[in-house]
Amino acid sequence: MPEPEDLCLNGGGLHRDGLKAWPDLWVLPGKPPHARPAAMAPPDRVPDQTLAFSDELLLRVLACLPEPHLTGSASLVCKRWMRLSGRLRRRLVVRDWAFVTLRLPYRFPDLAVLDLFPASVAAPAAPSRVSPVLTCGEASLTLDPSADPPLGACRFLADDVLDRGLAVIAARFPNLRRLSATAASDSAGLMDVASGCATLQELELHRCTDLALRPVSAFAHLQILRIVAASSPLYGTSEDGGVTDIGLTILAHGCKRLVKLELVGCEGSYDGIAAVGRCCAMLEELTIADHRMDGGWLAALAFCGNLKTLWLQGCSRIDDDPGPAEHLGACLTLESLQLHRCQLRDRRALHALFLVCEGARELLVKNCWGLEDDMFTLAGLCRRVKLLSLEGCSLLTTRGLESVITSCNDLQSLQVVTCNKIKDEEITPALSELFSNLKELKWRPDNKSLLAANLVGTGMGKKGRVFSKRGTEAPKRRESTLRYVVARESGITDVQLAVSETN
Repeated sequence: MPEPEDLCLNGGGLHRDGLKAWPDLWVLPGKPPHARPAAMAPPDRVPDQTLAFSDELLLRVLACLPEPHLTGSASLVCKRWMRLSGRLRRRLVVRDWAFVTLRLPYRFPDLAVLDLFPASVAAPAAPSRVSPVLTCGEASLTLDPSADPPLGACRFLADDVLDRGLAVIAARFPNLRRLSATAASDSAGLMDVASGCATLQELELHRCTDLALRPVSAFAHLQILRIVAASSPLYGTSEDGGVTDIGLTILAHGCKRLVKLELVGCEGSYDGIAAVGRCCAMLEELTIADHRMDGGWLAALAFCGNLKTLWLQGCSRIDDDPGPAEHLGACLTLESLQLHRCQLRDRRALHALFLVCEGARELLVKNCWGLEDDMFTLAGLCRRVKLLSLEGCSLLTTRGLESVITSCNDLQSLQVVTCNKIKDEEITPALSELFSNLKELKWRPDNKSLLAANLVGTGMGKKGRVFSKRGTEAPKRRESTLRYVVARESGITDVQLAVSETN
């Protein structure tokens, strides 16, 4: 055993085993043998200058930050900033249900808009790296190829788990204004939300059934409601597990203050829509998407006495049996009819739709299938249209467009986008004169359209040219002039369109 005085710090004889043998040994006075040199000591931290600010003052400073910086960089500065930035957060999409019950009330205590649907989807037990992903809105669902079906009821959390999470939301977020959640078979969770969130105005329910709509009547101030019915192919439910006339009647009698209603994948018929129209006297906007309703439901729209906007989205059919035209009625207060991604191949159903909506001031058709010239001529029933918007109508020609807009004496705005069969060279003098009288014209039927340039002398828009330079040389340009003869009451005037083409 060497003597303690023979050990030196710089020598080779001192190592960890030797120090263990001498636990009371201090090589240097007042310092342990494992102490760092002064040069290796961590520098002193700069004191946090924001500690002098009160929470109220710092909240006012953080409130000036835009949303990405508030939730990103600012919340990572320190725990205090993270806590304060969480108090400023008003909207949140949750993707982990465990966060709802454990950390959500403490991390974001003042939420007003909350989306719980992505968190209610359970991931596969053992997801593979090659598993396909289905993205629907905010939710990205990982499919399990070994399951049958790949996405079914087993892929959602259990009803008791959903109810416990909704109970936490009801207890800790009394000022919640908008909620998106998955409906459970029982109504315990939604009843808790209805009693705890008295100011809730907008509700979105996924996987709905008739029984799941019973607690909706408990929301006293509900104004906007979106219902996504539980369909068998997607949710793996039974054949009678969707929203039928029973659910629509329950909804109508319970939510009489609704202003906007959206029905996605719902079943039903004339009775269900008529109940909504009779009971929801304040309803102004109705959206029907991918419906599975029986024939005759269009005639029930006449009961919606305050309806201003009607949306049809993703409907493979309008109405299989609309009934006689004299029994259809009309929506006298309707202002806007919008058709998005719908099949418009049934002439009888489309005729009934335009009869019901003959008083509409706005008609918007976007990416619909089957809208040929003879089908589009039915839109002439809406003679009070002031705004006509056509987008993605690939079967419509210039002749079909002219036959409708020439009958609309009040037309003020026209938008034609991506309608490839509408050609500039087929424009007649009567159509050119109508263009000159419009207040707004958006004309892009195809990428080669020449009429997108300014109509010289009509005062619509301004002609613009794109100048680009490569090095010091500008590309050569050639100009061609396209003449349209515009027939006016006083005579004939030549209108020239200067079109710039870049080589």
